Order: sequence, then structure tokens, then C-alpha cells
Amino acid sequence: MRTVRTMLAAAALAGAALLGPAASAGVADSATPTPSGSASGAASEAGPTEAGTSFRTAAFFKQGQQATAQASTGDYLYGVFPADTGERPTVTATVTLPEAALRHGSSTWRIDVYDGLRRRQPCMYGMQSRPAAKEASTVELACTLRPVRAAADTWSNDPLPGSYFVRLTVTGLPEEDSGQPFSARVGATSRDMGGAYATDGALSVPLVPGATTPETVEARAPEDGWSSGWWSDRWLWTAAGGVLAALAGVGGYVLTRGSGRPSRVPPAV
Repeated sequence: MRTVRTMLAAAALAGAALLGPAASAGVADSATPTPSGSASGAASEAGPTEAGTSFRTAAFFKQGQQATAQASTGDYLYGVFPADTGERPTVTATVTLPEAALRHGSSTWRIDVYDGLRRRQPCMYGMQSRPAAKEASTVELACTLRPVRAAADTWSNDPLPGSYFVRLTVTGLPEEDSGQPFSARVGATSRDMGGAYATDGALSVPLVPGATTPETVEARAPEDGWSSGWWSDRWLWTAAGGVLAALAGVGGYVLTRGSGRPSRVPPAV
């Protein structure tokens, strides 16, 4: 029995050591319903100072950067950033409005996010659209996307690794206020979701529109480059399951082997 207890204790320790980090990450994620993604890079740094006016001219910025632009009310502003497998991006935008004395009423602002196939991606949570009162000086928007998957069925709308376009515009305002100048700041950060949303398979190349060569694809990659998509912490769960299954098998063998022996050995004649 001492051997069995020792093996069971070893199994418990092995399971705790292997599953502990992944389980803790899962609990922490479920206990955090608000967007708290950390930047893929270090602290926020300066990005482009001009925005595009279409998907083709979208200004490229990396996660952790702050893209800024000045435009006229009614214009569409486009930016684009990379998101990789296992990331859950959160896009934020801050609009600095024209002076209240020059405005004639409230306005409503909105951000939309599209993947590399130009499919609009829904927000898990966040204020994607928000009204701004006539007296307001700024309005802040946010959109947290679903986790990016390594691969997906062709009919699905799941986020895939590649470029993500951000479109910022005003969707409602008095006609007299159209054309007034405003400034905007847009950024993106991601939270690493690990193997909880991992899938089998991977894209041959990330979805980067306009990229015709590997060099172009890498130029639009995250700071650490594109991942291959095969690694996730599911490997830790698989390894832990194998270790526990092996220990359980050995423990069961010891138990059944021990129960078949006689409790007393007769003395030799």
C-alpha cells in the first residue's frame, strides 16, 4: 500500500505541475469579463500620423502603437494592424471633437473591424458605437474581437491570422457640422488566449491583402513574426494526460497484483 500511496502522490504532483499554469490561465480568463488585454509589444509607442481613406490605403500600425490622424467630420479613416493565432485583439479609438461652440448638436461615432478577407468581425464586448453630447470634448470607443484561430471552415466567419482593418467614422450628426475638423487616436492590443481556442491545421499564409511575396507578408507581421500555428498549451494538457494515464495504469497493476497474493505464506516442510 505504501507503494500505491507513493504513486498516487506522484501522479497528483505531476498533474498539478503540468496542468497548474494552464488551469490558472483559464480561471483567470473566465473571471475577467472586461477587456484587459496587454499589448503584444512593450509600452505604447508612436505609430503613423495619417490614416487611409479606404482599405487599399489603410495606414499600417503594429499592436502597442498609437496611430493618429486629423480629418474632417464625415470622412472615413482606415488603419490596419496584424493579429496572430491565439490572440484576442482589443481595438480602441479616441476622437477629439471640434469645439463645442462650433457644433450644432450631438454626434454618434463608430468603429468597425474587418479581417484580411474584408469580413466585418463582431465585437465580443466594448462600446463599438457611442454618442457624444454637444458639450463633450472627446468620445472613446472599444471593440474586443473573438480569439484568432489558426484555421476555420470556409463557411465560417471565425477570425484568422493576418491583417485587421479598423474603420472610424461618424454615423450621425447635424448637417451643419459636416466637414468640421477633428483628430483621432487608434490602437490595438491583444491578450494571449493559449490553447483554449486552438484548432487543428493552419493557413498556408496569413491573410494579408496585397501581399504577393513572402517579404511583403513578413513586412506586415507582428513584431515576433507569424507563428506556425501548430504550438499551443494543449500540448501540455496532452502530455499531462499521458503521464497521469501511465501512472494510473501502473497503480492499477500494483493493486491487482497485490490482491492475488496469499496473506500468509505457509512454512516450508
